[in-house]
Amino acid sequence: MNKLSTIKELKSFLLLWSSQTVSELGTAMTDYALIIWAYQKTGMASSVTLLTFCAFLPTILFRFIAGAYVDRRNKKRIMLAADMIAALGSLLVLGLYSGAVLEIWHLYLINIILSFMNSFQESASFVAISLIVPEKHYTRIGGLQGISGSIVSILAPALGSILLVIGGLDLVLICDLVSFGIAFIVLIFLVKISEPEHDKKKDDEPIIKSCADGIKFLCDNKAMLRLTLFIAVVNLLAKLGNDGLLAPFILGKSGNDQRILGMVQTATSVGILIGSIMMTVLKPVKKKSRLIFVCCAFIYFAEVVMSLSSHPAVWSITNLAGYAAAVIMGANQTAILRGKVPIEMQGRVFSAHDTIMNCTNPLGLLLAGFLADYVFEPFMKTKSPLQSFLSSFFGDGTGSGIAVMFFTVGVIGMVISITRLRKSVYRDL
Repeated sequence: MNKLSTIKELKSFLLLWSSQTVSELGTAMTDYALIIWAYQKTGMASSVTLLTFCAFLPTILFRFIAGAYVDRRNKKRIMLAADMIAALGSLLVLGLYSGAVLEIWHLYLINIILSFMNSFQESASFVAISLIVPEKHYTRIGGLQGISGSIVSILAPALGSILLVIGGLDLVLICDLVSFGIAFIVLIFLVKISEPEHDKKKDDEPIIKSCADGIKFLCDNKAMLRLTLFIAVVNLLAKLGNDGLLAPFILGKSGNDQRILGMVQTATSVGILIGSIMMTVLKPVKKKSRLIFVCCAFIYFAEVVMSLSSHPAVWSITNLAGYAAAVIMGANQTAILRGKVPIEMQGRVFSAHDTIMNCTNPLGLLLAGFLADYVFEPFMKTKSPLQSFLSSFFGDGTGSGIAVMFFTVGVIGMVISITRLRKSVYRDL
């Protein structure tokens, strides 16, 4: 198949993907600026993790209902409504900040509301993409989505920092609102999403029964359920490590140097870009589950190496390599879900899968902030025989306690991932 025919087949996806990328860039710049604002205001790692916690919990709690609702309703309208409410959230933050009354708790509340809408947005977007993309391109579009994600991650800290210097948080939020407008216009006028035929009897069923259908599908597919539970454990460990505490770790170890944090985040984004390009151009593998476990083990190995170093270059290299592997892992996981689940059930099954997979994220975030601020960091600043031994590997200043957490999480993650390779239950995935 030549490139022109491939582009023609993916025309609707490419329009949706490119416009959503612009919107995601605006959102990411705002998130970056607000994390810096929150950490500087409080000086607590828990303030950063709690922001993310508020953005996760409602999405997880309402995902079951959202998936069942999406399977019955127009996906495009749901996506438009979610985009509009997200834009209103940014507008509210802009108003509060401009009036010099913005507080941390405002951000927590706004994140909760946006997270509720995100449960519908993500479910609708997942099914919509399955509707407009041929199955043979599922792995390829996973790579393209990774490419856009990495570009956003690379540009967001740099552009966010520049905009903060030029015009402060106000300018960042205005740019975010403009990006929402672009995505909204493209979706409403240029992207056509055909709705699948609905089973009217199913549509008349109680919403709770429809929600249960997604769980039943996973329970009837043992390998997919076991893989989902594995990812849930991985997510818990990730939030206790690099994924949840990268900013406090880097800022603590570097003496609050935002330039080093930006450098490491940029390296992370380059890793995502490399992994995404690989998934876009390489032929899909048959044994996707095996590749997932190998990549996961490598990710946690990179975290162990990161924990043992105090050099920004090592932090950058390990994050680059680890996140390249994470993209490969995620693209194959999504391809399994799209390929194994009937299109008319994807909203419910995706929601069930995503709820189970992400239900450990809020717990991980809460534990991460608490353990960092009140257990590991204080312990590494208090003299004792064990502290003296650990400090020879992890240092004894700010960030050393988080480094111990990274090491512990990395070892546990490697062991869990490697032991999955011998399990025959995943043979068909």
